[in-house]
Amino acid sequence: MMGATTRTLSIGDWPQWRSLRLEALADAPAAFGSKLCDWIDAPDERWDSRMRDVPLNVIAMLDNEPVGQVSALHGGPPASVELISMWVAPMARGAGVGDVLIGAVISWAVSQEASSVELCVKESNRPARRLYERNQFLVDGTGDEADKVRMVRTLS
Repeated sequence: MMGATTRTLSIGDWPQWRSLRLEALADAPAAFGSKLCDWIDAPDERWDSRMRDVPLNVIAMLDNEPVGQVSALHGGPPASVELISMWVAPMARGAGVGDVLIGAVISWAVSQEASSVELCVKESNRPARRLYERNQFLVDGTGDEADKVRMVRTLS
């Protein structure tokens, strides 16, 4: 098995994003603000718009198969980046894919001269919380919904 690699998608790559995103929404419906029923029949224009509106969209590959995704956008406080839409396929969990995806967001945030990366995660999602903690994210308050915590990683 080869190590995970990433590929940053461009706007025209939305069909690849769509395939993984629908898989993610089906696999972990409680983990996301969006629901599968909101996106399953979405027209191509909506997917294209999503890719245009979110400046960083990355997929992870393991053994030449897409196995994860993450996005990022400019966050609330000045010089902050928000990590969103993180998902790793069940068969690739524990193989370092999550770490590689987070690394892609961190690299992008540094290139954007951000001072921090923030995210919200379900407090009850212990595996995700451990992943973020392992990548130097610290709990920094509650999220905007019940059972969510906000986590932040300061960049140097």
